[in-house]
Amino acid sequence: MTSAPRVLAVLDDLLRAATHEERGALWQLAEQGRELDANLVRLPPGAEVGEHQEDVLDVLLVVVEGSGRITAPDGVLDLAPTTAVWLPRTSRRALAAGPEGLAYLTVHRRRPGLTIKPPTAPPASSGASSGVERPAVPPVASPTPTPYEGDGGEAPCMLDRVCPECGRLSHDPEPVFCSRCGERFA
Repeated sequence: MTSAPRVLAVLDDLLRAATHEERGALWQLAEQGRELDANLVRLPPGAEVGEHQEDVLDVLLVVVEGSGRITAPDGVLDLAPTTAVWLPRTSRRALAAGPEGLAYLTVHRRRPGLTIKPPTAPPASSGASSGVERPAVPPVASPTPTPYEGDGGEAPCMLDRVCPECGRLSHDPEPVFCSRCGERFA
């Protein structure tokens, strides 16, 4: 990772290069070693991102072009260029583009990638006896069980929660729209 500041994108150029009907992420921050995520998202006229909730991250949304509205349980927020909106984690909201469409920048802390961790071994015995007999610790299950192995079977498949457009894993058990790019889940 380089520590020197540099221009990553010119948002006006990205917006001019995209058609007004183009939907989804036009640009994503992708630098190695970053602690931040940012996306430039465009919704065509009248398009919507259905009601959803981000449970882990606060998001800053900055409108760069067009208009729209955010609908939340406690009211409607009108969106216009240069409007900055804080979307606190756990808040429910829906987003709708106005008649000329909507382009906005989202910025939030980087979500750590998904990883599979190996099982942890039980702590080693110190050899000292406390006089209390403890039951044996059951073995830890394999991190990648084969079908019908153990009591739980295979881990659940979460492909239905992966956005077909940008690849983001939704934490919503039944997502309708991607909270990153706005794409509808199948």
